[in-house]
Amino acid sequence: MDPLDFLEPKDLLPFFHCKKTEMSCVENPHTFINQLRDHNLIPEDRYKKLIRMKSKDKMKTNIYELLDWLERERSKHITVFWKCVFKETIMNQYPIFRLLRNSLIDGSFRSCIQLPEKIEEDPSEGKRKELSEDEEEEETPASSLKKKKKLRNIVREDDEESVSSSVPTLGQRKKSKKLLFSSPLKKGEKGEIWSWPIYKYQLPVTCGQKEGMLNRQRLAKGEKCIAVGKEWFTPAQFEKFAGKESSKNWKLSIRCKNVSLGKLIQDGHLKSANFRVRGKKTKKSLFPSEDLTTVSEGEKEDEDDDEDEDDDEDEDEDEEQDEEQPSSSRKGNFTEEDDEDNEEQAEQQLDVNIDTGKKVFKVTCEDKAATFHLKRFAAGNRGKSIRTETSWMTPVEFSSWASSQTDPSWRKDIMWEGKPLGVLIQAKGLIMHTLLCSCRLCKPDPEEMESQKNDDECCICKTEDEEKLVVCDLCPRSFHQRCHLPHVDDAILGDSKPWKCTFCVFAITREWMNWEEVEREAAMSRPISQHLMGCQYLLLCLCSADEEQTFATNPSRYLKDYTTVVKTPMWLEKVADKLQEKLYRTVGDFVSDIQLIFANCASYNRDNEEFLAMGNRLKELFEEELKKVFNIREENSNINSG
Repeated sequence: MDPLDFLEPKDLLPFFHCKKTEMSCVENPHTFINQLRDHNLIPEDRYKKLIRMKSKDKMKTNIYELLDWLERERSKHITVFWKCVFKETIMNQYPIFRLLRNSLIDGSFRSCIQLPEKIEEDPSEGKRKELSEDEEEEETPASSLKKKKKLRNIVREDDEESVSSSVPTLGQRKKSKKLLFSSPLKKGEKGEIWSWPIYKYQLPVTCGQKEGMLNRQRLAKGEKCIAVGKEWFTPAQFEKFAGKESSKNWKLSIRCKNVSLGKLIQDGHLKSANFRVRGKKTKKSLFPSEDLTTVSEGEKEDEDDDEDEDDDEDEDEDEEQDEEQPSSSRKGNFTEEDDEDNEEQAEQQLDVNIDTGKKVFKVTCEDKAATFHLKRFAAGNRGKSIRTETSWMTPVEFSSWASSQTDPSWRKDIMWEGKPLGVLIQAKGLIMHTLLCSCRLCKPDPEEMESQKNDDECCICKTEDEEKLVVCDLCPRSFHQRCHLPHVDDAILGDSKPWKCTFCVFAITREWMNWEEVEREAAMSRPISQHLMGCQYLLLCLCSADEEQTFATNPSRYLKDYTTVVKTPMWLEKVADKLQEKLYRTVGDFVSDIQLIFANCASYNRDNEEFLAMGNRLKELFEEELKKVFNIREENSNINSG
């Protein structure tokens, strides 16, 4: 069992982050390094540098740096990394990888990826050391000269130009603040602040009189990205915090060295996701990101509501500005991977309203439609939970079939009410089975595997009774013996020969039938004995389409005043009994009873639009199928309301 078939990169990457130190301490790591090189995960220069090392301590340090580089620069290939180290040869030589794989299988890895939020610090702070006052006051000329030379070497890495003015002379104290914000460029070079190495992860920004630090990664993900002290703000919230809420255009009001964020985004120096976490109709996101921190612990709900309205207005103005910009400049330096990341973030922040009592949902993938059944779902490649017209499929099979892709992303490709199916997982409305699950869906025996090909409930009465269900060998439908037309004899249940339902038999028969078009009256006058299968097919179509079984039974049983309005009740079960007992003489007699059901529905439900619409829908279905079954001419097929 491959745990990587079940886990997503968002689970594998934090696990990798926690285990870098353990992996860097493996003994004789050359095979491990070779494996990474064989899978194109590390650059050739790093590989050659590592393979030549003889010192074990240096080797461990450099392997950790390599893994750190992998996490930072090749995070999108994290699944490839785990697949290559979980090869049997690698796990036999390095037991640590077998332990890590077991942790992924049994789910214990989740306990070690619940980390506190990472604190972003200025990368330049760790490169400089301040001299204490006592050391400087008592230093000798010789020691001072050594310290001066050492300090010059440290500072030269970031800024050679600022060394001459910042290095302390004899008896002087070092001023770290000047060094902290000095240019990292070499002498003679030019560049803007947002291109400096020390601002690779964050930028100083201002809005009015307020100053803050902008986290680039959080901005790209659409999270709260501007830190002021210990508080985090979205751009719109920071604009309001600075007293500039009247402008309602954070891309213009928030600046870095007098350059607006909108300009930096347009030129590709910054990446920004759409801040659409909230809306006027949905005050809270159902799936808040785990990395988000609140503005303050005592934040009040009424303040949230005000911020929601501001955010909505900001979004509208941002959209107008984006429409005015050409598509090429609006995209900037975004890559396809960035767009996918933003889609995943937006996916997690979708607000959904799930009916927890509902067990079946309509889903689509590309131009294909189907129904999704919760009770059959196990995982993407386990449990045939998606029902098409012709078969049951797993989510992966359905996505592959609909999109013609060999390796589809079913969580994104399969849509539910206009949203990716993944939102059901995020909302806990869809629970994925673990890799070790041994239920009949995850590890079915041959009989269970065969039963997954057919429905669990009767196609006609919509109830479950697995003991008495008869399954069709050509389509996924199942029937009770008396629900099917004609009724299924007990002898058929013990017969090993394939059994085909009326839907399938009639579909096969229709292929070779070549009837001429006829007038409606001529079709209605035909003896029903010669067209019994066609009538059975029409009735089964109606019964199957009547999802709520509204027209199945006698209405007078549960509607006390029904007989006062309707003098001649008729229902689908009664028509089925008459068909089974061969009480109809002509096709017209059968059609008249069906039309009587719709006429009664219209008479009784004049003021009930819901039931009236249901009756009209079934009536249209019947008339459409009737024309096809008897090849009735369109121009003469006027509907008789009876």
